Order: sequence, then C-alpha cells, then structure tokens
Amino acid sequence: MVGTTLLALLVVLGIGQNMLEKTAAAQSKGAVQAPRFEVDPMWPKPVPNHWVFGNIIGVGVDKNDHVYIIHRGAGSLEAKEIYATENPPASECCVPAPPVLEFDPAGNLVKAWGGPGAGFEWPESNHGITPDSKGNLFIGGNGGNDGHVLKFTREGKFVKQFGFAYASAGSNDMWAFRQVAKVSLDEAANEAYVSDGYGNHRVAVMDMDTGKIKRYWGAYGNKPDDTNLGRYNPAAPLAQQFRNPVHCAEPSNDGMVYVCDRPNDRIQVFTKEGKFVKEVRVNETTLGDGSVWDIAFSKDAAQKYFYLADGANEKIHVFDRASLTELTSFGDGGRQPGQFYAVHSIATDSKGNLYTTETYRGQRLQKFVYKGLAPVTKPNQGTVWPTTR
Repeated sequence: MVGTTLLALLVVLGIGQNMLEKTAAAQSKGAVQAPRFEVDPMWPKPVPNHWVFGNIIGVGVDKNDHVYIIHRGAGSLEAKEIYATENPPASECCVPAPPVLEFDPAGNLVKAWGGPGAGFEWPESNHGITPDSKGNLFIGGNGGNDGHVLKFTREGKFVKQFGFAYASAGSNDMWAFRQVAKVSLDEAANEAYVSDGYGNHRVAVMDMDTGKIKRYWGAYGNKPDDTNLGRYNPAAPLAQQFRNPVHCAEPSNDGMVYVCDRPNDRIQVFTKEGKFVKEVRVNETTLGDGSVWDIAFSKDAAQKYFYLADGANEKIHVFDRASLTELTSFGDGGRQPGQFYAVHSIATDSKGNLYTTETYRGQRLQKFVYKGLAPVTKPNQGTVWPTTR
C-alpha cells in the first residue's frame, strides 16, 4: 500500500511539474523578449610588461572579431600606479601601456602601439577608435587643441590626417573639426560620421579617403549654433541644439543615424542626409555627465536592438530600435566584474557579444557574452554574473 501510494504521489507530482513547465513556457512565449548577457570575468587575459591602462576612451571590433581599445596613459593615471616610470624607478610596477591595444577573440593581446610620431599630430587627449573592413583604424581627440582625425593601419602605420591640431574650427566650418568624440563608418558610401563633439555642436560627414566634409547638422537637423546653452535643466523646454559633447553618431543598416546628445539625456535619429526623424529621452533627470554615452547595434541583419552605454547611471540600456522603447537594462556601479564606473564606450562582435570600456577611475575593458533572447522580468537586471560554468 505504501509503495502504491508513493507511486501515485510521484505520478501526481510529475503531472503537476509538467503543467507548471507548460504554463511557464506559455507565459514566456507571450512576454517581451530581449537579448540577455553574462559578464566573462576572465576576459581579456592579463597584459605583459607591468602595463596598466588609463582612461579607456574607445573600443571597436573588426571583421575578424579582434577588439581594439584606446586609452590615455600617464596623464590619467595616479602617480602611485606608475612608480616604475620614476627616475630612478620607485618600484617594479607599473608603467602605462601603449595607447592602442588589440586583442584576439580569446582575449590574448595581439599588439600594442601608438603615441606621437613623424608626419602626424597625435591627439592631446585621444578619444574613440573605429576599425574599418580594410584593416585601418580611425582615431579622434577631444583635447583643447584637437581639431583632427587620424587614420592608421592596425599595425600602427600612419595613413592620413584629416584636419589639424590648433584648428579652433567652428560648428559651421568645413575645413577642420574641434574636439572629436568618435568616428563611425558607412563603408558602402565611403563616408565617416564624425561626432564633433566636445568643442563643436554637430554631426559632420566626411569622405573616408580624403577627409573632405560633405555635410553636417545640429540638433533636430538645425544649422548648428555655438552659443553656450548653459547647464542642462530637465524641466526646461527641449534644447534646439546639441550640448557638448555630441558623443556618438551611429549609422544603421537601414539608413538612419543615431546621435548621442549626451548632456541632454537624449538620442536623436536622423536620415543620413541629416533630416530629423524622432528622438527618445533616457533617464532625463540625469545631470552632470548625462545618460547617453555610446550606442552599438545588435548583430542580426535587421539590427532589431541597440545597446546604450550610460556612464552616469552605470548601466547598459537595451532598446527595441524601431520603437525606441527600452526593454531592460543591466549593470550597477562598482568595481567587480559586470559592474561599472563611468562606462564610456560599447561595441558588438559578430556573435553578438558586447564589449565595454570605462573612463575616469574605471580604466577597464569588459566582455559580456550574448546568451540569446529571454523574457524580460524586471527593468534592471543588476550585475549579470555568469549562471553556468
């Protein structure tokens, strides 16, 4: 009798579990889905030579899924971090790594280079790094005298300089830039979208080979105006110009350009000709550095989603691109893997994985592994620590 009772109970439990699983599956099928990520705390692998990173101010991924970062060295590191640079050395450790570093998909360092050289003006404060499909890298700069963009091969050979230092060009000038935040590429059109940026208040589109500025625009497609707008006030009428910095201008596959108007806490969407289409405000009560720092698209052909780095609220926002609806977010402030301090730049590889960099005292490169689509269960997932080994 006991055996029969136990068997019956197990059957009932099995049926109940099956019903619960079917109910959960049915509920999740109707739920909003969004990409899910887990941090890889072992990526990248340690770098040699007692090298340390300063503000990591740009990240890009090439067609082979090699990851490039650019950072600011000694000027952004504390004296005690680089004791070995003193004369005589105060300790064995450490020294600033070269400004540009390349990692393979496994996280191994491939090469490192960068800094002043013959024939070009290295930025006072480098900012942003973008690889093209031909093995070249585009680098901007937001130092006080940076009015140019540099182009190198991935091996560090100088190719061309667009604009020049000490230019002090305005937002309606066609001959140079002023404190560029980032360069994003539309290779099919041979055009580069310049977030111009920290000194100017515009998106400028240049020829990728000659550097000639072909067109430009300000907020809402207006003619840019360099009048100082003062501090951002979320209760005030929406600003009709970009504030500094204009921090990204990312062209999508379907002919839109997504612009990071960072201190105004908004993303503005344009056609590639600069016609305003729509906008979305993101955590619009964020003051100080603002909430809209950098954008990367999902790797499906339709680019259904985009990811927004928010270095003030210390998270990555996940958006449905067509509707500009935020689906979920992840991250939190902190020093542990999966957390952020001033998450600054973001990029995706061919597998959908995310790479982020941190500026200020963050000084870190992180990888977030794409784990597929999952039902959205809460607005913010917090620290996305690995669930499996």
